[in-house]
Amino acid sequence: MGEEEQMQPALENEATAETTDGGDVFSWPVLRFDIPPKRVCHLYQQFRKASNPNNFLKGVKWSPDGSCFLTSSEDNTLRVFNLPDNVDGSHVDACISKADEDSYFANVVVGEGESVYDYCWYPYMSISDPTTCVFASSTRDHPIHLWDATSGQLRCTYRAYDAMDEITAALSIAFNPTGTKLFAGYDRSIRVFDIHRPGRDFEQYSTLKGNKDGQRGIISAIAFCPAHTGMFATGSYSQTTAIYSEDNMELLYILHGQEGGVTHVQFSKDGNYLYTGGRKDPYIYCWDIRNTLDVVYKLYRSSEQTNQRILFDIEPCGHHLGTGGQDGQVHIYDLQTGQWVASFQAAYGDENCVSIWSFATMTENAANGNWGDTNTQSEHEDLRQHS
Repeated sequence: MGEEEQMQPALENEATAETTDGGDVFSWPVLRFDIPPKRVCHLYQQFRKASNPNNFLKGVKWSPDGSCFLTSSEDNTLRVFNLPDNVDGSHVDACISKADEDSYFANVVVGEGESVYDYCWYPYMSISDPTTCVFASSTRDHPIHLWDATSGQLRCTYRAYDAMDEITAALSIAFNPTGTKLFAGYDRSIRVFDIHRPGRDFEQYSTLKGNKDGQRGIISAIAFCPAHTGMFATGSYSQTTAIYSEDNMELLYILHGQEGGVTHVQFSKDGNYLYTGGRKDPYIYCWDIRNTLDVVYKLYRSSEQTNQRILFDIEPCGHHLGTGGQDGQVHIYDLQTGQWVASFQAAYGDENCVSIWSFATMTENAANGNWGDTNTQSEHEDLRQHS
């Protein structure tokens, strides 16, 4: 465990305020993890196929505006689920009583030709502006596709070619924070596409800088710093994580120590810390990117016996991290201390499903540090989903 001054300086009971595009100020609700969440929706049957009995979920991602979420599954299919207007705690009883029925069905289904490597939302996606309702996907032996999230139609493609002038697939993709460029990871290289210029035009950067010790292997994960510092991180199957400057693609430093090939990288909300996870690696590493000599702490998750990518995420206030595991549980950690906070069973056995969970939130007094009756659940609840 690192020293206290190395920890993320986030206050556990402090709400996070943000400004919308319209200038309105709002605060994210502070979630309570001392009360078990309620499962309000369950999506299961539509993922069951006779041709693919083990159609497991590879991941699920909320849209930036929170109006829908996107899933990727083993059947090479991407599905968009709009969040129903009436999803709240009152749906719990109905969900439990009809466990063999799906709560609702996907609004958009996109079938890819091959295995989906990665996918991501356009960062300024808003359901109120149809032109922004897009997501990108990368598939084996295919170019990068940009899909319309409302119709499922293909908007355009971004194509990279190898030395034999054959299409080569990106193993990881991510939009930059301004939404003007699409970064794609390949074997020992990064290609950058201008989203307004589809086709085969791109800039290519080698992750090996001459005779210097650069980043080797396939670039398997990409994440941009949300604090607009101009930095982004890339994970590699060579068990390293690199941090670059977007402006000039300068390699700033490389982090060593992951036990498996890096499959997931994510910055803290303030941009001071980086969290990395690897394949068959039971720990998520927390790095202080202002001082990269030591790992601040490690967060355990059950992933030693599977080759599948196990994902994690940080809740909107930036105080807690939730991670899945092969045990079917979601574990919650306090990012200020690195300590385990809570866990709940999100899936059972070989159940391939998506569930929407509702967490209780703190009252305004509690968020300001005056807890009062900590056994009283707030009437307001927040929704999170896991697969």
